[in-house]
Amino acid sequence: MSTSTNYREVLKKNSRKTLTVMGLFILIYLIVGLIIDLVIQSSVYHGMYSLGELFVSLITFTIIPYATIIFVIVALISIAITLMFHNQIMMVGTEYKEITSDNAASLLEKQIYNAVEEMKIASGMQYMPKVFIINAGYMNAFASGFNEKNAMIAITAGLAQKLSRDELQAVLAHELSHIRHGDIKLTIVASVLSNLMLMIIDVLFWSAIFSSNNRDSRDERNGNQLMLIVMLLKFILPLVTVLLMLFLSRSREYMADSGAVELMRDNTPMARALLKIAKDHEYNQAAYTRAYQSVPGEYIRHQAYIFDPIQAGISSGNSIGEMFSTHPSIENRLRELGYEVSSD
Repeated sequence: MSTSTNYREVLKKNSRKTLTVMGLFILIYLIVGLIIDLVIQSSVYHGMYSLGELFVSLITFTIIPYATIIFVIVALISIAITLMFHNQIMMVGTEYKEITSDNAASLLEKQIYNAVEEMKIASGMQYMPKVFIINAGYMNAFASGFNEKNAMIAITAGLAQKLSRDELQAVLAHELSHIRHGDIKLTIVASVLSNLMLMIIDVLFWSAIFSSNNRDSRDERNGNQLMLIVMLLKFILPLVTVLLMLFLSRSREYMADSGAVELMRDNTPMARALLKIAKDHEYNQAAYTRAYQSVPGEYIRHQAYIFDPIQAGISSGNSIGEMFSTHPSIENRLRELGYEVSSD
């Protein structure tokens, strides 16, 4: 079984990865802004300058690249809003209740809160994350936050009701491991910014198509070159963002599974929880498809979930990223846990 790396080393790695992702998205916004500036300026100067000459003028500020400046500011504001309002973003569209030691009304709610508290103590974390239960029948869970101090864990009512106490505790330990490893910030930054990037690319693509109808023959050559660039961005950049998230998501899920085993000191609860969740999604695929599709914001949460619904054939069709699984297969996760399923 894969063991959890020293969590302080993992924390440093994920912090570097988060900064790298932020930097890459700012760079992408900068590139898109420059392309828009090129489109605008090629129209203004009506073929008087080549694209190369316009590009040099823009990066040297001989011509002020207004669109580029705006896009970089938008990127920075997007990152700031994402980090400041992560809880609200991750819970958008859901019906939920925050569970505390004072308001836990049922035995199940008390069990959930106590299990999180026990795993928090076992992990050596200094702060208790906020705990939410989402009013949804499907089985899933996720963690989010900027750091350990303002982290949160959310589980669906379906998951809480269908797992045994040990299995539920293992899932909560898995989510606490995400917090402990510091990849919660990485996940929400990559998820929100990538979806925003896809929307911006779509707007740019259709704008370029409509503007081509009004293009003067004098700048037809520049226009054709720009259209080619925009079309390439339309199909390449979404794939780049998805592949980046795939790489990060798969590594983080293995680490969180391993972290749960470390906290539970047993691989069986985590493995059985994953099996139950996967089988439940497969058995209720039609109903869960409707449930996931009816809740706004699922396309943001699905990278953070412990189980990617796409593995059960569920897709909301909201983004190109849903053509790919953001999690390792259940078989691979069980194999990494060293769990034999032949007897089940």
